[in-house]
Amino acid sequence: MKRFFFFAIVAVVFFSSCTKDTDSTPSVVSGTKTIAVNFSSASQFTFFRFSDSSVVVNTDSATNKWDFGLRFTTFIVNSNSSGPGAAGAILLDGTFDGVTTAPTTGYAYDTTTTRRAIKDGSWYNYNGATRTFTPKAGKVFVFKTANGTNYAKMELLSADYAPFTGMFPTTILYKFRYTYQANGSTTF
Repeated sequence: MKRFFFFAIVAVVFFSSCTKDTDSTPSVVSGTKTIAVNFSSASQFTFFRFSDSSVVVNTDSATNKWDFGLRFTTFIVNSNSSGPGAAGAILLDGTFDGVTTAPTTGYAYDTTTTRRAIKDGSWYNYNGATRTFTPKAGKVFVFKTANGTNYAKMELLSADYAPFTGMFPTTILYKFRYTYQANGSTTF
């Protein structure tokens, strides 16, 4: 009988110390991504979603499935005039590693088609002689995502022209690194 109680107590202690991991979603998703963006300012936007690091098809442009869009040098965020989401953006001065917390206030939104959250020219330098532009060093984008509850930070690393047709390229390859906070925390 003593053996039975001993094994019963051992079994209870053993099984009660085992916990099942019910949330396999990582709290932070980081990576480097290159996306192809239309060179023409008259063509469609390329849409990106931080939660799964994916380019979103243009047919989903009127949904909450994307966080930001990019066409030539124009950024849009999924809010107000650009989409049904609650996305916002802040462009901070600093280093990517130095931005460790997303602000809780101060986000800009796409209020009209001419008043964007991210102003054209605020994040790049243009060289008129070579007709090229490069992302400004020391600029970090912080996004509130389309669902309004998650945050991401992003640094543009390069903007390279892809194949040319005649005098102009057809595509710009934007390379960026990002960190997405999947659990709703403001800490990166």
